Amino acid sequence: MPGSETSLPRPFPPGEAGDGGRGDETDFGFRRVRAAEKPRLVGAVFESVATRYDLMNDLMSVGVHRLWKAALIDRLRPRPGETLLDLAGGTGDIAFRFLERVGRQGTAIVCDFTPAMLEVGAARAIDRGILEGIEWVAGDAEKLPFAKASVDAVTIAFGLRNVTHRDAAYAEVLRVLKPGGRFLCLEFSQVALPWLARLYDLYSFTVLPFLGELVARDRASYQYLAESIRRFPDQETLAAEMRAAGFAEVKARSLSGGIAAIHSGWRI
Repeated sequence: MPGSETSLPRPFPPGEAGDGGRGDETDFGFRRVRAAEKPRLVGAVFESVATRYDLMNDLMSVGVHRLWKAALIDRLRPRPGETLLDLAGGTGDIAFRFLERVGRQGTAIVCDFTPAMLEVGAARAIDRGILEGIEWVAGDAEKLPFAKASVDAVTIAFGLRNVTHRDAAYAEVLRVLKPGGRFLCLEFSQVALPWLARLYDLYSFTVLPFLGELVARDRASYQYLAESIRRFPDQETLAAEMRAAGFAEVKARSLSGGIAAIHSGWRI
């Protein structure tokens, strides 16, 4: 049973997760695929769901994802004049919140691997009257097209689990951050309460694929979503990865009983 806590594949131990299976195989949900193939597969998922992505986020989380993203911005505490790089942020949710907080006296750069997601985000920005202070860049988190020490903060919301080689992404984040800059990751994590974990498993492997088929006409992509969450490291393991990569003062904060978590670290 995929909804059984004991039958679900667990995250890799520390030291095995961050390389994503470099040079050989990696996880794509519960499947093992060639590491070189994963970016194409992930791109196909988001190409398929781009136009319904925001609607599905609201339906899947009953709107709670908005509170999680607000908590991310609260944790970031952005200041006017700063430049934010938001990775895997195609539809603009984090960038819009950042600009609202700084009164648009800053710059938000949205970098996403999937052009279709960026197209949706750029259209949303126009609808909101945001014509300045935001940039849309197609790019790979493992090979960022930005100069060294060029941004004040880097965020990634619900995108790190789709990165093939997390160690390469961490290195790139550290490279583009200015000294004293901060990295924040909002991602699904491990539920702390056993009863909530059982309900969450049941929801993830029944309701999510059903909603994907009904609303986005794509059951497989939302089956992948549920599986990719289960393959992602828990709070402590991810924090250890970030420390090993070179981030300082790494902290983790669980949200909604551990369904999601915010991890933060500094470049010093």
